[in-house]
Amino acid sequence: MDRAVITPASAPLRGIIHIPGDKSVLHRRAVLSLFTRNSIRIGNFGSGDDCSTTLRCMERLGKDVVRQGRDVIISGQAHFASGNLDCGNSGTTARLLMGILAGREGEWILTGDESLSRRPMERVAIPLRKMGARIELTDRHLPARIVGTRLKSVEYDSEIASAQLKSAVLLAGLAAEGITRFREPVSTRDHTERLLGLSPDAAGWITLDPTRIHIDESGLSAFVPADISSAAFWIASAIAIPDSELTLPAVLMNPRRSAYIDVLRRASANIVIEDEHESGTEPAATLKVSGSKLAAFRIHGGLAAQCIDEIPVLAVLAALARGRSEFHDVQELRVKESDRFRLITENLRLMGAKIERNKDSFFIDGGTRLHGAEIETGKDHRIAMTFAAAGLAATGSTVINEPSCVSISYPGFWDDMKRIAPGSVLLEC
Repeated sequence: MDRAVITPASAPLRGIIHIPGDKSVLHRRAVLSLFTRNSIRIGNFGSGDDCSTTLRCMERLGKDVVRQGRDVIISGQAHFASGNLDCGNSGTTARLLMGILAGREGEWILTGDESLSRRPMERVAIPLRKMGARIELTDRHLPARIVGTRLKSVEYDSEIASAQLKSAVLLAGLAAEGITRFREPVSTRDHTERLLGLSPDAAGWITLDPTRIHIDESGLSAFVPADISSAAFWIASAIAIPDSELTLPAVLMNPRRSAYIDVLRRASANIVIEDEHESGTEPAATLKVSGSKLAAFRIHGGLAAQCIDEIPVLAVLAALARGRSEFHDVQELRVKESDRFRLITENLRLMGAKIERNKDSFFIDGGTRLHGAEIETGKDHRIAMTFAAAGLAATGSTVINEPSCVSISYPGFWDDMKRIAPGSVLLEC
């Protein structure tokens, strides 16, 4: 598959879309299986490359992994035998394992693909080294050599808002002597804390006492709500195309992940939330989305951190909204699977959007009809899906290069788009 050609939707989008389980939750439930001998069953486990990478690492660390339909069963006792662990394209896998392995006896080499080997790892290694970890990076990146050793607790007041950094420190704290405390500059996703039964105090400190931690296996063995970051593309498409009506069942509605929904509802999006319920440690709900005329919106500070993965598709909606939208404090986009900051702004300009940018902000004057263009994806799954959604609402043909990159998180994306927007997707090999 070399490119996907997207043409405008010929009719309103209608139907029900069942989306794979949330990637962030899946990674964490899988790696926490290392701390239990009992069998756990994780429902709605996606077949994306990143989640499959985590499962392969679990097998390499001694766990038995069996797929049964859309469920994954993980059992057996972990064996932290030394060796190499290939983290593929998954930054979450690499950073969580850095925290876990730092305090376990053994020696490991963590590697990744070309994209992952460009992403920053020093930010995770710094607090772990303060705990006594022996971690050698390659020019601040993967490959990483980890020699497990006895860890001591740390009080770390982070200047970086990163859920992966936070999770790595907390997971290392499970093997450390003493009480580990961590504070972040703004709130980020809290899936790890929920699974460990932790929450911040009034001053923002998360306190982990390893002698008091009990991992609730019922929280690990549960249906994983649909990935809200993958749902974001369908939500945007339904909003952008008049008279559309899409239903998305059992979507993750964690308050630190649903900021995307909050932004859009404040901007007058027609999003109805139904069937709110709990699934393991996470809240979920069914979303019903219909065509809407959006007002401009402003993203900054903690809001930017909480919807960082949805910023690309929010930018597309900003181009269609009434007024000037602002995106501040989004420099983290530059160190994702690609330089998303550059790809968002340059690809939107190619499609006719009026956009300005500086070091860590960009501004979009909405109301311009987008037109088709050839899109550089940087082999980034979220960029590919973002501009596929844009193409449905644009004039002319939009060409998505390297469309197979969606397999990182959502292998069935193109099939779902063909079903929901028949005649609008042509995959060319």
